[in-house]
Amino acid sequence: MKKIYLSPPGLICCAGQNKDELYSSCLTGNQGGLKMRELPDGRQFPTGIVMPEKQNLPYSPVQEPLAYAGGTKIIKLVDTALEQIRAEIENVILKYGAERIGVCLGSCDNGSEGSLLAHKKLLENGAFPADYNLRFQSASFAAEFIAAKFGLQGPVITTATACASGASAIIRGAELIRSGFCDAVITGGADVVSETVLLGFHALEALSENLANPFSKNRKGINLGEGAAFFVLDTIPSAKSEAIELMGYGESCDAYHMTAPGTDGAGPANAMKAALANAGIEPSQIGYVNLHGTGTLLNDKAEALAMKDVFSGSMPPSSSIKPITGHTLGAAGSLETAICWMTLNMKKGLPLHCWDGEKDEELPFYPRTQNSEPPSICMNNNFAFGGCNVSLILGRSKPNAQ
Repeated sequence: MKKIYLSPPGLICCAGQNKDELYSSCLTGNQGGLKMRELPDGRQFPTGIVMPEKQNLPYSPVQEPLAYAGGTKIIKLVDTALEQIRAEIENVILKYGAERIGVCLGSCDNGSEGSLLAHKKLLENGAFPADYNLRFQSASFAAEFIAAKFGLQGPVITTATACASGASAIIRGAELIRSGFCDAVITGGADVVSETVLLGFHALEALSENLANPFSKNRKGINLGEGAAFFVLDTIPSAKSEAIELMGYGESCDAYHMTAPGTDGAGPANAMKAALANAGIEPSQIGYVNLHGTGTLLNDKAEALAMKDVFSGSMPPSSSIKPITGHTLGAAGSLETAICWMTLNMKKGLPLHCWDGEKDEELPFYPRTQNSEPPSICMNNNFAFGGCNVSLILGRSKPNAQ
């Protein structure tokens, strides 16, 4: 089976405008990117907002002057992350041809922002903006933008498995290569926290008014965040970094409830076991687990049960970066895969787990990173609404024999 390698990531979120800044925030536990955001009812919640007007996030017009779409944050975030890996993208285009390069994007909601902006103008002026088009709200528009930006002619796929979308997109990209449809794929995730998203999670009573506190007995819910992260998948590793391989992946769907996970943790455990089997390794070989770790009562309990089931008595070091980045929804799977990539490639340490240290005695597991050896294999977990569960395994690898 073809080995699949991940290029260095291009990314942006509230905790860093590139991979070095994000990794530094995760190593130091810097939660300064989370700011209070107020809802119409006056309640405020910590939110990982990225402000394009303050961070010089350029829009690169492609094929047509999509001024309206270019003004949306989702496109600016996608564009900024991609510019960081432009050289990698141009290299595979030169190597394989534009018709052999695919795009796989994961996102929960990349349309409500455009809709809200357009309807605001409608209410103010009695008409939609002249450069507004309904297709800007489509789930596929951001992926189409990526293909148009680089003139790609391969398959263009958008996957929406809720908060596992970014990780699902990486799997779909690997499958496109292994099935022979593509030679390389640009893959990752992106999401923004529009007012619709914020109000929706507020209605679910899932938001915490304090900083997220995953796996603590005092946990109250999630902090939302926004961002984007992308890789180039290829069968030949990047010449600019140590070879980081997508060793294995697993998916499951327990379909227990529209938003709540199953109470026994079996769904997440099945995804993790499938990833281990796909990678052909034992649980004891995992050196670090990037946890889903949202900070909600039900999700943390399900994940704790899954960790106990999969790793039994040999629990690896683990942490959640969501108290630092916020829960970036459709971007989380790719952003957190990027953290695993940096942990393996840059070897400066493991991301801290930011919490109050108050263990929930009902949970059979709690995160730890103290006194941990640098890992050679990492697992990244993302569990989502509808029981969509994804687990990815990355490792330092020797390249394919040519």
